[in-house]
Formats: sequence, structure tokens, C-alpha cells
Amino acid sequence: MATVKFTAMKDGDKEDYEFLTAHEIDYAARTGDRLLSALVQLDEGLSGYKITRLGHSLQAATRAWRDGADTDWIVSALLHDIGDIYAPYNHDEYAATILKPFVREQCTWVVEKHGDFQRLYYAHHLGGNQHARDRFAGHLYFDDCDRFCERWD
Repeated sequence: MATVKFTAMKDGDKEDYEFLTAHEIDYAARTGDRLLSALVQLDEGLSGYKITRLGHSLQAATRAWRDGADTDWIVSALLHDIGDIYAPYNHDEYAATILKPFVREQCTWVVEKHGDFQRLYYAHHLGGNQHARDRFAGHLYFDDCDRFCERWD
């Protein structure tokens, strides 16, 4: 079989879904390769900074590694801005969704919220709310996100 027999999912049978599952397993196994390709695309993305988004991502991961962070944190630091490519207005949520199956909740939450935490440094210059992060005060991972932004991002 080269493709499923159905044109509507409700019409699929066991053979169709077993066929698709095999393809999905193979596709999922290459997720890392696709993410590495996306990282390379960050080298051609948003301009104006002293370094490219790829350079920034490598810099963040290196800072985490030098601080003795574990693999989940290093991967999260490396991929925290991967959403800049396809979701510039919610890049943090996009990146967190990508990371969610692979890293612990603490890291996913920090990546998802780091955009709000970064506003502390710039939003007041643009008429925005530099204290957007305050709505997360008291959250279990608030201090982790603060440290992530201050030390690695």
C-alpha cells in the first residue's frame, strides 16, 4: 500500500491506521534532524541584533552548559527561540509546544513564559507592560524563568 484507502478519517480501517502508524513512527524519529535544520534557519532570521538568532541560541545553550545545567535545560535553552521562524508573535508558546514531549514540565513552562519575563528589560521603552511576568508571581517555576532570562537568555 502506498497510501491509505480512505479520504475521510472516519472511513479508515485497521490496515490503514497500522500503515499510518508505521509512517508516523519513522517521521517522529527524525524530529531532531528537522529541529537542527530549523536552528540553521535562525541564522537567516530576525536581524538587528549583534548576533543572529542561531548565534543567540547556541550562546544560551552554552551558558546553560557552563552553569552545569542538565540536558533538559540545555536543550530548552538551545531551542527556546525556535518559534521565531514560524510564530514571531508567540514564539515562546510555539517553542514550548515543540519541547513538551521531550523535556520536563519545569523547562517547558519556562520556555513558554520567557517572552513575558523578557518584557522586564524592554517593554517600558515601547509603551508596553514591563511587568507582564508579575501575573505569574508565586508560580512554582517563576524563579526558574527569572534565572533563565537573566543568566542564559
